[in-house]
Amino acid sequence: MANFLKQLIENDKKDLKRLGHLADKVDALKDQIEKLSDEELQGKTEEFKARYQKGETLDDLMPEAFAVVREAAKRVLGLFPYKVQIIGGIVLHEGSIPEMKTGEGKTLTATMPVYLNALSGEGVHVVTVNEYLATRDASEMGELYNFLGLTVGLNINSKSSEEKRLAYACDITYSTNNELGFDYLRDNMVVYREQMVQRPLNFAVVDEVDSILIDEARTPLIISGQAEKSTAMYNRTDNFIKTLINEEDYKIDVQSKTIALTEQGISKAEKHFDVENLYDISNTSLTHYLDQSLRANYIMLLDIDYVVQEGKVMIVDQFTGRIMDGRRYSDGLHQAIEAKEGVEIEDETKTMANITFQNYFRMYKKLSGMTGTAKTEEEEFREIYNMQVIQIPTNRPIIRDDKADLLYPTLNSKFKAVVADIKERHENGQPVLVGTVAVETSELISDMLTKAKVPHEVLNAKNHFKEAEIIMNAGQKGSVTIATNMAGRGTDIRLGLGVKEAGGLAVIGTERHESRRIDNQLRGRSGRQGDPGATQFYLSLEDDLMKRFGSERIKTFLERMNLEEEDAVIQSKMFTKQVESAQKRVEGNNYDTRKNVLQYDDVMREQREVIYRQRNQVITSDEDLKPVLLGMVERTIERYVESHTQGEKTDWNLQGLVDFVGSTITHEDAISLADFEGKTPEEMKTFIFDTAKTLYQEKADILDSSEQLLEFQKVVILRVVDTKWTDHIDAMDQLRESIGLRAYGQNNPLVDYQTEGYQMFLDMVGAIEYEATRLFMKAEIRQNVQREQVAQGEAVKPTEEQRKVSSDDKKRPVKVENKVGRNDPCPCGSGKKYKNCHGKPV
Repeated sequence: MANFLKQLIENDKKDLKRLGHLADKVDALKDQIEKLSDEELQGKTEEFKARYQKGETLDDLMPEAFAVVREAAKRVLGLFPYKVQIIGGIVLHEGSIPEMKTGEGKTLTATMPVYLNALSGEGVHVVTVNEYLATRDASEMGELYNFLGLTVGLNINSKSSEEKRLAYACDITYSTNNELGFDYLRDNMVVYREQMVQRPLNFAVVDEVDSILIDEARTPLIISGQAEKSTAMYNRTDNFIKTLINEEDYKIDVQSKTIALTEQGISKAEKHFDVENLYDISNTSLTHYLDQSLRANYIMLLDIDYVVQEGKVMIVDQFTGRIMDGRRYSDGLHQAIEAKEGVEIEDETKTMANITFQNYFRMYKKLSGMTGTAKTEEEEFREIYNMQVIQIPTNRPIIRDDKADLLYPTLNSKFKAVVADIKERHENGQPVLVGTVAVETSELISDMLTKAKVPHEVLNAKNHFKEAEIIMNAGQKGSVTIATNMAGRGTDIRLGLGVKEAGGLAVIGTERHESRRIDNQLRGRSGRQGDPGATQFYLSLEDDLMKRFGSERIKTFLERMNLEEEDAVIQSKMFTKQVESAQKRVEGNNYDTRKNVLQYDDVMREQREVIYRQRNQVITSDEDLKPVLLGMVERTIERYVESHTQGEKTDWNLQGLVDFVGSTITHEDAISLADFEGKTPEEMKTFIFDTAKTLYQEKADILDSSEQLLEFQKVVILRVVDTKWTDHIDAMDQLRESIGLRAYGQNNPLVDYQTEGYQMFLDMVGAIEYEATRLFMKAEIRQNVQREQVAQGEAVKPTEEQRKVSSDDKKRPVKVENKVGRNDPCPCGSGKKYKNCHGKPV
């Protein structure tokens, strides 16, 4: 292990030495580029593009292009990238991750590789965690790119399809990870080429790459439609669940955050709902309601996992502390929480399209990212995304004082100490940023500070709209700011007058997060660019992390030292190491979860790529799709003939074959048993297919032009593919939720999922080909037919903890956009219900 660590450190040194030489080449051009006039500097862009088209690579152009951006940044923004920023830019260009500490200027660092890669004309995506940062950076850095003759687009949720198309057509496009993923899914649901907005995915620079590719990787992006389930059952099961007694009727596993009924609880449920066996297959729906109600009442916590505002249950993102406006847990969990809180229960949803961030971002030709905290997840970045993490030295030495953790026996004693520390620092004029894991904690400390007469600001999911203003003032003398994990990520806390003399910004953590990266991010708010600062974490044995993963050695040691008094405290690096060891275990568990999610999604990825590729070929085709349709017809005939001619001749079901042909290909009386008598199966296939080809041509001749025929072919294929594909996704979703139970039968759930998922895919392909055959051969040919989008779904983004594969963990938030319910009036204005009009299959 020691040799491995030594090798890693030596590799980092070699990388930094190589990168340093490349940065020197850029720096050597400084004087030469500085002499250029504005017009000459701007003309470099067209020169670079021409050289690229003639065969020079981006690597060849890199030193000059970086030097040009540096000089342009000085003239336009008043900023001149340091050597360490050049090194960071080279790492980004190479498709890796530079780990740069807070305040080191990551936004400016990215301008160099973004400009360089935009010269290819294939587009560069700069990805941020929220629309505020995307809008800010597109505006501020856009001045630089525009000066150099490049176009800059901003892609956010409020943009129309046309505006999005224009944004993606720009040389550089700023967007959020959510919107990029949703646009990809929506592009693969449209029915006309012109409706697509994205270009092929070329190069992406992901800001806060650990947040997007690690924290949010446990959850997929989903396009969801409406499902039809009873809301009354949520109230009924909620009323029952509230009568249960902990430990007697149900048990909670704190470590895994799972819950299950005991035998006594099962008996009570069977008696209450009047069923003989709760786990009989006919009671699957009832167990679904009960499972979700149990989770809602005893696992999901008000003001931690969600808040209730204006009669709505709003999810709180566990990574940022922000309210996820418009997002909903699916699989009935959100409805169960609504029943628990006594608010209106909204309808459930059905999955129509989905993709994980892992599989979306791995589609880029080149992917890179930047953050201040990535080294702890280096293995995951390397294994999942093939990206290296390289630690970039700071421009100035870090002089921040990171103190060892303070450990208290109880939450109460810990919070009293926190408030006393804040009060003392406030009185000395030192600004304090207090980091909390939950909304509930931030409000508790706020109440205690109010009683202690310490003026302060609270930044949490309930008032995140004031974020920019609060963060702007967080570094002023004597200010006290309480923040959940959002902590102004992506924005700098600048120190006010006299603050350096007071010791700089003090960061106080009220507990350790389960991820070391989140703690490091909080620490990183202080001590930027060589500023003074201090950080201190306060822990107690009653903290969630300590209860779930804390070492028994700590508790034993405390007992031995007789430190159980309310105000007892220990400060020791041993405890800090113990806590970090617990965090590593949690991080390992989370990594395993993400790998598990990816392994399951890889099954869907292969299927999704096949369907999307073939679907795209149909949409973009300008040639007759007769070979495609007749191929479907032929394979359908082969399947039916083979299934009806199994075994001995006496066992052949020729009447069934006649019925198939009559209902799928020809008129009912066009073929009789006599047509099949004396024929081999191969001769039957040929006979039926020849009949189908003749009828196909008769139908084709009805249309006036090849364009009308092509349009009719596309209508048939797209309608069938989209209908069957959305049903298949939902079926795979359900299979995934139930497959975890196979482990009890000594089966590998993933292997079963792969095997059964593949067979379900083959069945779906067969169903598509059968339905396309039936539709084209039996449908009435119409002039001026138009394609219609089948999947009128809602964009969905789960960003809470990903539902695990086992059936006991189904948390999945969803983001709901415009939707048309099956029983709603059709938007076309016909007066009919949607399901009987444009929601009706062809």
